[in-house]
Amino acid sequence: MIITDIVPKRKKLSALYIDGEFALKIDSETLLASRYSVGSEISDEQLKELVDSSKEKRAKEKALWLLSTRDHSKRELETKIRRTSDGDSAKKAVERMEELGLVDDEKFARRYADELINIKHLSERGAKYKLLEKGIDRDLAEKILEELSPDPREHIGILIEKKYLRYLFDEKGRRKTVSALERMGYSWSDISAVMNKYFEDEYI
Repeated sequence: MIITDIVPKRKKLSALYIDGEFALKIDSETLLASRYSVGSEISDEQLKELVDSSKEKRAKEKALWLLSTRDHSKRELETKIRRTSDGDSAKKAVERMEELGLVDDEKFARRYADELINIKHLSERGAKYKLLEKGIDRDLAEKILEELSPDPREHIGILIEKKYLRYLFDEKGRRKTVSALERMGYSWSDISAVMNKYFEDEYI
């Protein structure tokens, strides 16, 4: 097979024509580094290697771009890369990011757990669900949350003062508050214990 034309396209891609017909789009930098040019002979095996290199390079670029916006867990990063790359390229990109120290599930989990507990005031159960959702190992998630050992009633009190205090003085508002706190993973016993502090007589 002979490369008969190379046409630059958008997004750092080039259209590759083989034997007079369009074959595929490929990463321009990968093509340049390969030293193939118009008139070069290329076998099926060489073309596959070129395509694989192109996919892996673009997957790594996507990984770096995503990590420049915020930290990601390994699974979260791979899932996002897979939206524009094949599975093997996505996996290799994540492995490379891990080798470079740009992806670390334990560091990510600790930062994320601290945010969930101490900024968003999610319950321990709610935080664990979020960590597992990001692909964090269950044992690691449980270990980190155990170290944080959040006091559920303290956090419920903070949430009520910040967001729900104005709702406590009518039945509809109280139900709304209880539902919101339960969705965050707090137990009925902890919610009722904190909310009853705002009333002379227990109402729940």
